[in-house]
Amino acid sequence: MANSPSAKKRIRQNVKQRARNRWRKELVKDAVRQFSESVHDGNKDKAAEDLKAVYKQLDKIAGKGTIHKKTAARRKSRLAKRLAAIE
Repeated sequence: MANSPSAKKRIRQNVKQRARNRWRKELVKDAVRQFSESVHDGNKDKAAEDLKAVYKQLDKIAGKGTIHKKTAARRKSRLAKRLAAIE
C-alpha cells in the first residue's frame, strides 16, 4: 500500500483514468458491434454510416491516448475491408 501522499494521489488518478479508458473502449466496441450487424444484414448504406461512426470513435480515443494511433488505423483498415467485401 502506498504511504506517501503523492503515491496515494497517483492511485486515485489511476482509478479514474482506468474507468475513463474502459468507458471509451466500450463506446468503440458498441459502434463496431452496430457496424457488424449492418454488415451481417447486408445493408450497405447503413454499414457505411456506421463505419463513419466507428472511425470517429477510434480517432477520438487514439487522440486521447487510450489506444495507440496505429492500432486505431489497423482496426479502421480491417473494418473498411469488411465493408468492401459486401459491395
